[in-house]
Amino acid sequence: MKKQPYIFLLSLIFAAAYAQPKKAKMTKNMQPPVATVKPHKLEKFSDIRIDNYFWLNDRENPDVIDYLNKENEYYQAATAHTAQFQKDLFNEMKSRIKEDDESVPYLYNGYYYITRFEKGQDYPIYARKKASLDAPEEIMFNGNEMAKGHKFFQLGGISISNDNRLAIFSVDVVGRRIYTTQLKDLQTGELLSDKIEKCTGNVAWANDNKTFFYTRQDEKTLRSDKVYKHILGTDSSQDKLVYFEADDTFNVSVSKGKSKKYITINISSTLTDEYRFISADHPEADFVIFQPRIRGLEYSISHYNDSFYIVTNADDATNFKLMKTPETATSKENWKDLIPHREDVLIEGIDIFKDYLVISERSNGLNKIKIMPWSGAEAYYLPFDIETYTAYTTTNVDFDTDVLRYGYQSMATPSSIIDFNMKTKTKEIKKEQQVLGGKFDKNNYTEERLWAKAADGTMIPMSVVYRKGIQKDGKNPVLQYAYGSYGMSMDPYFSTTRLSLLDRGFVYVIAHIRGGEDLGRQWYEDGKLLKKKNTFTDFIDCSKYLIAQKWTSAEHLYAEGGSAGGLLMGAVANMAPELYNGIIAQVPFVDVMTTMLDDSIPLTTGEYDEWGNPNEKEYYDYMRSYSPYDNVQAQDYPNMYVSTGLHDSQVQYWEPAKWVAKLRVMKTNQKQLFLDTNMDAGHGGASGRFEALKELAKEFAFLLDLEKIQR
Repeated sequence: MKKQPYIFLLSLIFAAAYAQPKKAKMTKNMQPPVATVKPHKLEKFSDIRIDNYFWLNDRENPDVIDYLNKENEYYQAATAHTAQFQKDLFNEMKSRIKEDDESVPYLYNGYYYITRFEKGQDYPIYARKKASLDAPEEIMFNGNEMAKGHKFFQLGGISISNDNRLAIFSVDVVGRRIYTTQLKDLQTGELLSDKIEKCTGNVAWANDNKTFFYTRQDEKTLRSDKVYKHILGTDSSQDKLVYFEADDTFNVSVSKGKSKKYITINISSTLTDEYRFISADHPEADFVIFQPRIRGLEYSISHYNDSFYIVTNADDATNFKLMKTPETATSKENWKDLIPHREDVLIEGIDIFKDYLVISERSNGLNKIKIMPWSGAEAYYLPFDIETYTAYTTTNVDFDTDVLRYGYQSMATPSSIIDFNMKTKTKEIKKEQQVLGGKFDKNNYTEERLWAKAADGTMIPMSVVYRKGIQKDGKNPVLQYAYGSYGMSMDPYFSTTRLSLLDRGFVYVIAHIRGGEDLGRQWYEDGKLLKKKNTFTDFIDCSKYLIAQKWTSAEHLYAEGGSAGGLLMGAVANMAPELYNGIIAQVPFVDVMTTMLDDSIPLTTGEYDEWGNPNEKEYYDYMRSYSPYDNVQAQDYPNMYVSTGLHDSQVQYWEPAKWVAKLRVMKTNQKQLFLDTNMDAGHGGASGRFEALKELAKEFAFLLDLEKIQR
């Protein structure tokens, strides 16, 4: 069962965060900026750390902004010779995208909902059609119009009332995921007077069409900790607080289930869950506890008919099992096994239909989708033929249907949305991702699954894709990517932008290292807390395997990771710098000690179950031994491109800024070291789809320039 990570997001299409500083001329002897040294003493358990760049932890300080701007100017000047190449790469990647694209419509409560893009526009348009796809289009929200005047724009939290008239929506124009929530009358197009500032954008309608629940975060830590109830036409200052979570290791969210019968509050930490629920028909009621929290007990609930279905790790079910309980008796002693625990199969989630139960599983690192008829007829799996694919259920909001909608893609196969009839076992491809330009043919690419032996004997899988015709002579440029935290599995996926590397001779590798959940829950357990170093050594051992098997060499191997994957980059840069010619670290979590010891920083306390609590000496010592910032040493480092966002709420900008400042004075060679800060955006980088391509063009230009490839 996957959790939402809090130092991650945007998993597979992680956009780095960059700025567009003023033009800077590169003089022949231009030197990189050197941050002022201001020693700051940090002490814990008699261990003294001197942080020379602690002062960068103040975005309101003009000297901090000046330093970041100087780093941006240095980066731009040092890469001025690739400026045109970046533009060419941007145009090349953009040319493969169908600009006037749209989603596959889905039917919900009498309307077909569609998300579409118009040519030349950055943001989506959200539309619907009543009863038929031939009906007139109703535009609910035009992100392009709403984004005007904002350097950053994110629309989220769209939720439609049961009578289909009102839409709740939320907007973030800074990038810190602090939203303003409003309501729109979809019949008149007018905005209601109701307005809620400083909330998360997470909402759930009651069935009366006038009451909804929403969550707020702590203004300092940004932990989602409160649930409020709002009644239309009232001032938000009068909203009732219906739940407050005092434990700062837990976050809260609200939702209404697929059956529409219940509204739930999900209270969750890394290792523990608790749900509370009320009838969606009675929003005035008090929330009832489903099952009180027990440390280490994880569960999620789905309602159907007169029962709840529970995916849980109860009874030592490491890979989770499926249980069932009556809606009138929800505590754990009433739960009964429906699908028992299996040592070799991880249950990731379920979709419930009137006549079928669909289970999303993972076995040997591969996605499986199992169909179980409620009638008792024989269960079966959807067939998939290769080992470098990703399959997942998508938008399935209708109970009374025989059709399951799922997605499929592989490293060389564009993504498809498929409707599968569970009764007739026939499928219809509703949409296949188009790759424009007339040059793409999936038959020109080969995808493989490789296995590298880790130092402790564990076999680590890798998904690999490359253009046919390469030779294993040690000369191929290889980009090795991984994440390796929070139990997030990095499944093989298709990318049109990646073609710009593959067609220039790059081999792309996803290393499925421990810390993810790629090979089951134990895979995650073996890469967290006091076993976190397995994540780093797995990545290094995969690199050594690629070199030993002559896929590449240290002169042509590159590593990439973002956020918690940026921690991975920082660790491998310290531990095995000789293996890589270059490293891309996107919004990297590198100052582990200072961040995890400061419970005022957003999301820190909720991370204790992932990294450990450094207020306990055992965890302090272990984290101290790998924290990238604290372990920078006098040695040769690879070429490095580091990105961040000034308003990042998850990995604060000062972590990569301090890291780069320290690397500049400690590294013993003259290889490139760039810090590129987006002065307008947050954790996810630029908000427009084409702005994100410009950022990616910077990364690709960095790699290709090191390989002396500019064509």
